[in-house]
Amino acid sequence: MVIKTAEFVKSSGKWQECPEPTMPEYAFIGRSNVGKSSLINAMMNHKDLAKTSGTPGKTQLINHFLVNENWYLTDLPGYGYAKVSKSIRKDFEKLITNYILNRRNLVNLFVLIDARHTPQKIDLEFIQWCGESGIPFSIVFTKADKLKPNVTIQNVENYKNELHKTWADLPEIYVTSAEKKTGGDEILNFIQTTNEFLKNNSVSFEE
Repeated sequence: MVIKTAEFVKSSGKWQECPEPTMPEYAFIGRSNVGKSSLINAMMNHKDLAKTSGTPGKTQLINHFLVNENWYLTDLPGYGYAKVSKSIRKDFEKLITNYILNRRNLVNLFVLIDARHTPQKIDLEFIQWCGESGIPFSIVFTKADKLKPNVTIQNVENYKNELHKTWADLPEIYVTSAEKKTGGDEILNFIQTTNEFLKNNSVSFEE
């Protein structure tokens, strides 16, 4: 997929405030500081489309971007950030779950995982919730450039082995590096193929 245009549309504090659900939508989510904004910027070939920050938990709203004037990319707040109050964390979780469960044009959720770490309980629990809720999703490993290739491969295999304890079949898995701009094209190709399928089958998101 060639990115011709990518523009910020709006930030929403509630899922009901999101743009009209008339186009396919692909959302990105992960733990705070997983490198979500950096990956989005690398994929869109835009240095500061999504705001990056050294402070985890910076994204507190649902941020919509219109890509090529025919699909939405959504940057969701990070989950599980421990340094905010329990009430704020609860608000984040409510915002995220309500969006994921109610946004009818959400075609796929990309769950981002830091490739440098061993399987984290909070990631595994979120993936499990997606499965139990019937949410179509893919797993995206980030920051692959921070490790030697064989270590990255081993860490990904560790996650797969952990997931296979409760999953017979795993979703699509991508390994990415925003720094080296690797893996993003595979995600964009998936989005393009999916969009073409939706168009060819006249899928509508109208109620």
